[in-house]
Amino acid sequence: MRKVVFEALGTPADMVKVIELPDPEPAPGQVRLRLKIMPINPADLLRIEGRYGAEAETLPATPGAEAYGIVDALGEGVEGVNIGDPVLPLGVGCWADTLICDARALIPAPAGVDVEQAAMLKANPATAEAMLTSIADLAPGDWVAQNAANSAVGRLVIRFAKEKGLKTVNIVRRADMVEPLKADGADTVIVDEGQDLTAAIAATGAAPKLALDAIGGDATRMLAASLGQGGTIATYGLLSGEEPVIGARELVFRGITATGFWLSAWFAQASGKDVRELYGTLMTRLLAGGFHTEVEARYPLDRVSEAVAHAAKPGRSGKILLTAE
Repeated sequence: MRKVVFEALGTPADMVKVIELPDPEPAPGQVRLRLKIMPINPADLLRIEGRYGAEAETLPATPGAEAYGIVDALGEGVEGVNIGDPVLPLGVGCWADTLICDARALIPAPAGVDVEQAAMLKANPATAEAMLTSIADLAPGDWVAQNAANSAVGRLVIRFAKEKGLKTVNIVRRADMVEPLKADGADTVIVDEGQDLTAAIAATGAAPKLALDAIGGDATRMLAASLGQGGTIATYGLLSGEEPVIGARELVFRGITATGFWLSAWFAQASGKDVRELYGTLMTRLLAGGFHTEVEARYPLDRVSEAVAHAAKPGRSGKILLTAE
């Protein structure tokens, strides 16, 4: 088997390498997967840099939180899973061509699904859906504000919010993304040109009940100040590399709630039924063509350093995928 490892923290393209090991055998209750497609997510890069998660990284480690693969071998006592089944693993360490995981930690990938889109189902679509349903009590007609709206998560938030009858005000830094986001269903798109974004959101007439912050720093403050009385802001990313900032006025006098969202923490609190329902809903939407994540490039696993460098570039138009060839 081949897998990607990093043995020190630093610039991702410089830290990752591919190693070869003997094929592992599944223990009782486990399965072995031959992985085919492994997306690269911002969280993967942050993890290699040592800027992701609450705990210090144990090294060496293998990145990767998403993949699509085929069941290749079964451990003793495994039921309900068959060799040849296409699946999505819920575990981590997915930048490899072979993975051992718990047989209970698999999402079935139905026949006819686009395998690349399925490989990207676990993280971004689940994050978008869970943020819209678990952070604030939203009803049709409510407004949601977000920055980094042209990111994979941001575009899914727009589509899923539209389905729920919610309205969105979306902040981007590229004027060429205005029309694509409106085509996704965005109600309002604001191009950040250094203006007062709180005032720009207010000028749209929106008083958001929920704000989703992927940037941190002063971007958090401006989003929080745009919320209606008693609204909630959730930070789920730190693209700026800066700690979130929020004004005392918002917390003390306007009753704004500041929280964070991390899909791993959601998993830890959710029941098995909640997880199955979430991914069942997402898979049904995917099969029906309800959403699509753009892919900019694909790299074989052996070219992981190039792939990671590409994924770190600003202004990409789609995801970067690793493939096992």
